[in-house]
Amino acid sequence: MADLDKDQTLANSWRERYARHLTMEEIGAEGQQKLFHAKICMIGAGGLGSPAALYLAAAGVGTIGIADADRVELSNLQRQILHTAADLGKQKVSSAQETLQALNPETAVRTYPVYVEEKNIQEIIQDYDFVIDAADNFPTKFLINDACVRAEKPFVHAGVIRFQGQLMTYVPGKGPCYRCIFKNPPPQGAVPSAKQAGILGAVCGVIGSLQAMEAVKYVLGAGELLTGKLLTYDALQAQFHVIKLPGQAADCAVCGKR
Repeated sequence: MADLDKDQTLANSWRERYARHLTMEEIGAEGQQKLFHAKICMIGAGGLGSPAALYLAAAGVGTIGIADADRVELSNLQRQILHTAADLGKQKVSSAQETLQALNPETAVRTYPVYVEEKNIQEIIQDYDFVIDAADNFPTKFLINDACVRAEKPFVHAGVIRFQGQLMTYVPGKGPCYRCIFKNPPPQGAVPSAKQAGILGAVCGVIGSLQAMEAVKYVLGAGELLTGKLLTYDALQAQFHVIKLPGQAADCAVCGKR
């Protein structure tokens, strides 16, 4: 895309691919270039990461990083739409890379086939503009929050279980972080996992797509982000609620004044 002026074929292909974006005043050619130069890191290539990554690649995000140590299992296919039956046994990041580059060859996909831990998370996220928390467990979610706050990286948190989902966005200096609101991970066993309680795949689709939307809005500088707000979704009742959150907690262990 950097050589649009020199390559008319490439320019025409670019205009056709993003035609529905170029007519929107909030995006246009300038916004499309912002998306192309954006680098977004996805931690998790499962139920949330799948729709988020697909829509970001389709939107023309230039670089997507994906960190996940797991391999594709049959039980994943009910909701993890980056993967198919042909991918069973593959590393999720490899399957995701193949799917995303088949969708949009212009998107560079960087893969990190590792468990995200305190010792490697800063190195993984350091080159990215925005981080998507698509993890499926509380310790990793708190780790993502803490690392992003310390590195001054914006990120969007999300969680899903059964027919419910939630998300919030953190931008440095513009509202509370995840730990301000939820303090610490719940005791082990206090909250059932998605494996124990179940989860409807379409709920992941809704919430993961909203995560992609938050990332796109951040890159474009358009609209209003979910900073200082928690969006909740109840699929059975077909209801969304946006809850105004308290401000940054002075005693927060990560971003607090003390």
